Amino acid sequence: MNHKRTVSGVTNRPAGSPTAGEPAFFEAGLIRRPHGVEGELLVEIDRYYQGVILPGTVIYLGEQRKPVTLLSTRHHNQGLLIRLDAINTPEQAGEFRLQRIYVSSLLQRSKLPLGEYYFDQILGLRVRSDMDEELGQVSEIIETGANDVYVVSSPGRQDILLPAIPDVIKEVDLEKREILVHILPGLMDL
Repeated sequence: MNHKRTVSGVTNRPAGSPTAGEPAFFEAGLIRRPHGVEGELLVEIDRYYQGVILPGTVIYLGEQRKPVTLLSTRHHNQGLLIRLDAINTPEQAGEFRLQRIYVSSLLQRSKLPLGEYYFDQILGLRVRSDMDEELGQVSEIIETGANDVYVVSSPGRQDILLPAIPDVIKEVDLEKREILVHILPGLMDL
């Protein structure tokens, strides 16, 4: 099972809620550093947002969600170089070093193949075992080289680490906001 996060190495945390259960923003990338003397920024954009974040798009920078218009993009061997409206110097660009890039939830995301999910779709889902035991909620997703790992938290209980593999993750029901799992021997003491 593939589960796509919207920022490499950072847990996607939706912010705000225009309607019940719908995030106002999605993390779509990370600003690495300024590049050159004209205010360009070297960024990582999640590949599922690359076809959506185009010149003319309003993106939001940092935890304050500063709205700026994307003027241009070009590929660079270490990521993507972007130019933003009203950022014209390395000093202005430097203010956003290591800040997250957000997009409005109203911006249409790429449709994922069957069985793949954005991290914000998985975070917060209830987790139930195929033995009908409530295990908690997905509180974090850890990316490893082989597969993602869901951290399932429940008050008064040690976190459970579940590998996001077909032998463990049996069903993801986004409408019910629930994941059905099979606990393999050794994953936890039931």
